[in-house]
Amino acid sequence: MNTLKTILLMGVLTGLMMAVGGALGGKSGLVMAFVFAVATNFASYWFSDKMALAMAGAQPIAREEAPELYEVVERIARRAEIPVPQIYLAPTESPNAFATGRDPEHSSIAVTAGIMRLLSMQELEGVLAHELAHVRNRDILITSMAAVLASVITMIAHWGMYLGGYRDDRESGGVNPVFAILLAVLAPFAAFLIQMAISRSREYEADRTGARLCGHPEELASALSRLEEGVQAIPDRQVNPAMSSLYIVKPNPGSWIVNLMSTHPPIEDRIRRLEEMAARG
Repeated sequence: MNTLKTILLMGVLTGLMMAVGGALGGKSGLVMAFVFAVATNFASYWFSDKMALAMAGAQPIAREEAPELYEVVERIARRAEIPVPQIYLAPTESPNAFATGRDPEHSSIAVTAGIMRLLSMQELEGVLAHELAHVRNRDILITSMAAVLASVITMIAHWGMYLGGYRDDRESGGVNPVFAILLAVLAPFAAFLIQMAISRSREYEADRTGARLCGHPEELASALSRLEEGVQAIPDRQVNPAMSSLYIVKPNPGSWIVNLMSTHPPIEDRIRRLEEMAARG
């Protein structure tokens, strides 16, 4: 099923990328966008994890620097019956975490310096279980590819806005600047809607699976509540909006309208479901 989703995702986002290229550059833009889409799909499949980690500024952390972190990750990985992922630390004080990679055998998990200071070890275990659930459920490839492709679509659309569009000499005129601006807004929005459709359901499932892996749904619920407060106090504005779906909580929260259209389900809804799960035992 996840293979089918990945193929569908690649097809839809590739089509969107080509549509943007064709609208801004005519036939030549369409060809360039197709070549760029093929290269991006290849790169996102094989290197989306490295791209995501690099964009987060994450670096490998040694066992000697965080022995408890390693113990928790290894314990949950055994319960999930998956290989232990590589562990990274992002230097930001904004508390958060994410997992990435194309499959459980090539996965990585990253935590921020802020989350290590904010949460208790039990709460952190709940967060790590959530992220390893993404690995176990094999949806990190889909999310990572969606993030990379959406970032590229946003970049192409913004180039079109600033350049005002371009068509080769055999085609009449250039792109209307107003159209270029509209495209710069609508294309990333379309990519975002695809991400949102993918991301919301997988977050609920990762919460359920993660709660079972750590055995304490209430600790994950507590962690989500504290993380929401933490990112509101210290948002991570450096995170590309297209990459936000990778994180356990939205790293750069905005107005209530922006949050309504977030790739993440409402935190209060996630907490309520976890509390009901804890009450059922």
